[in-house]
Amino acid sequence: MTRVKRLKVCEKGHKYYKSSECTSCPTCDKENKPKNVFLSKLSSPARNALVHAGIDTLDILSKYTEKEILKIHGIGPASLPIMRSSLKEIGLSFKV
Repeated sequence: MTRVKRLKVCEKGHKYYKSSECTSCPTCDKENKPKNVFLSKLSSPARNALVHAGIDTLDILSKYTEKEILKIHGIGPASLPIMRSSLKEIGLSFKV
């Protein structure tokens, strides 16, 4: 089944095509990508999902179990090793 991509325009006027209902603008995502933070190591969907859930620091991330994080829409199993590594670098881990 082929998904039809529709033209979308973000609040800043950037035009892009998406086949899903996701409103994340690729241009805005690139402009807003954080630097020198664990979030910058994640894909845009994972990063946006965490930020939307209020998880923007490793201290906050460490208060969740891996299972809880995977329940957040936009987070997939490929993001977990990146998060584990980032937590480990500062002596933290996911909640058990």
